[in-house]
Amino acid sequence: MTEPRTAPQQATEPRTTEPPAAPPGLAGPGAGTSPRASRRRGLTLHETVLIAVLGVVFGFVYWAFVQLWAPLQLAMGPLADLASNVLAGAWIVVGPLATYIVRKPGVGILTETLAALVEVVFLASPAGPLLLLVGLVQGVGAELPFALTRYRRYGWWVFVASGVSAALVTFAFNAVRFGWLGQDYAMLRLGIQVVSCVVLCGLAARLLGDALARTGALDAFAIGAARRA
Repeated sequence: MTEPRTAPQQATEPRTTEPPAAPPGLAGPGAGTSPRASRRRGLTLHETVLIAVLGVVFGFVYWAFVQLWAPLQLAMGPLADLASNVLAGAWIVVGPLATYIVRKPGVGILTETLAALVEVVFLASPAGPLLLLVGLVQGVGAELPFALTRYRRYGWWVFVASGVSAALVTFAFNAVRFGWLGQDYAMLRLGIQVVSCVVLCGLAARLLGDALARTGALDAFAIGAARRA
């Protein structure tokens, strides 16, 4: 007996074609994953770049508001000491803005701290390295309401809550730092800071995020995926 010239064909499973996986950091958020799984992942490359850009840009924006501090003190006359509370929200807006765009834990804290770092290193802030701690506190205060919703809710009320939370946390920090609680107008100071943070931090972040999203510039981020859904 001779062996057959060709080996018998083996049964093969039908081939299926799968789309190539997108390189890490290039796929849009939520592509092939649920929003919950997306939140569990770390930051992608384009999210990291966005955070860096926001931190640098708002570091300069915050420095610009510092330049308005002295003229505002002059304009407020006997209440000049409350000028910092009037501007308080303007120095926290990037925290909720970054959280709104990326929708991952710690993003607001990281971006706010990075903006403070830019002020210290590149703009020679008179507050010095202590400003890094201030930025951290501000970021925690602004991000807290989003964390309480597990980064699932982005309605107007969450941004109002973000402003209130940022105001209360930063007021408590500065009250210890500057001895505000012993002043006659401590409650007036607190009220002004809450209004400032609600308007210039919470609501301004939502308005700015929506305006940027409408241009299509944020389509690759979680905010863009949410708008498409």
